[in-house]
Amino acid sequence: MRKSRTGSAAGEALASPPVAAVQVPLPLLDVLADTRTAFFGLCLDAGEQVLRTMMEQDRERLCGPKNVPDPDRRAYRHGRTPGEVTLGGRRILVPRLRARSMGGHELALPSFAYAAHRDPLDARTLEAIAIGVTTRKYRRALDPLPDGRRERAVSKSSVSRRFVALQIRVLIIDGLHFRDHVVLLALGVDLEGNKHVLALHEGTTENATVCKALLTDLRERGLDLDQAILFVIDGGTGLRKAIRETCGAAAIVQRCQVHKRRNVLEHLPETMRPRVRRVLDEAYGLADAALAKRRLLQLAAALDHTHPGAAASLREGLDETLTLQRLGVTGALYRTLRSTNAIENLNGLVGRFVRNVRRWRNGRMLVRWIAAGLRESARSFRRLRGHRDLAALIRALDRMTMDSRKEVA
Repeated sequence: MRKSRTGSAAGEALASPPVAAVQVPLPLLDVLADTRTAFFGLCLDAGEQVLRTMMEQDRERLCGPKNVPDPDRRAYRHGRTPGEVTLGGRRILVPRLRARSMGGHELALPSFAYAAHRDPLDARTLEAIAIGVTTRKYRRALDPLPDGRRERAVSKSSVSRRFVALQIRVLIIDGLHFRDHVVLLALGVDLEGNKHVLALHEGTTENATVCKALLTDLRERGLDLDQAILFVIDGGTGLRKAIRETCGAAAIVQRCQVHKRRNVLEHLPETMRPRVRRVLDEAYGLADAALAKRRLLQLAAALDHTHPGAAASLREGLDETLTLQRLGVTGALYRTLRSTNAIENLNGLVGRFVRNVRRWRNGRMLVRWIAAGLRESARSFRRLRGHRDLAALIRALDRMTMDSRKEVA
């Protein structure tokens, strides 16, 4: 029994994660001299010491204990060199410990590779941009570094490059209503199907001026709105006008079929709605855009005499409800992009996040809370359903844009 207990304890010890002991002196003089930078500086010093200890542990696993001869070692220590890690929305210069194989090849230390990963930097940049920080003021929005610390990736050009590098080709825009405020949200989808909250803009309505300000802001931050982009919108006239004025007549728009169906049905009595809903669903379920258009126009003609309001609602923007079918998009990607549900689900998550606030002092407070809700909601983002077909969609977008420009010429 004693042997069994000993073996069990040894197994547990081996399974336990390594513990890094770090001594961090509290810089009381710095705290007294500069309270604005001291705490962040303390965190920076502590983080650097922890990272150095973890790198040394990585080297020990590769090279064995320091100053202990080992003829069977697989690698040897090779000093240190300047390196960069991501911290607080910028790149910080730190010493990087090195190890080499017995054949002379550089070996990666997992702890440094994790700390140097750029994804957190991109996330911090997008978060700042989404809540209205311009690329020119990005550095000022970060926690200040202590004197003597060098940083990178905070200039206007660096921030713009990270924003542009996303390669956004699908843009879903919708409004979030809070009493007398409307906050427009722009959700971008990159080439891999990842979702990114790109901007939010506060106003009182979804009129063309507010929508144009949102798009202009995105353009000024580096998003190329002259390339072929699919805009998925709810069909509001203000937003559609803003897209046309900002991006030109060749802008490719998919109007939300769910909103269109709802608008048409609201013009009809309850008894007629099931039949009309069935015809609309059948038309929007067709892969052939021309056939779908004929079915919808036939329905509009049948409604002309008895319910002209429903007929007019159906004809308004009809072609733009069939954009995805004209592009040849099918399957899961079609079902995802045929409506603004992706961003409306996000709106619902944000709404639950801010529902406990009983009194909004001003619009700035509203924007701050919504931005915090968006940041929290983004943790649960998944790739767009049907993302494997995005490459085919982008090729179709480029062809449609080229054809439109030829017609204009």
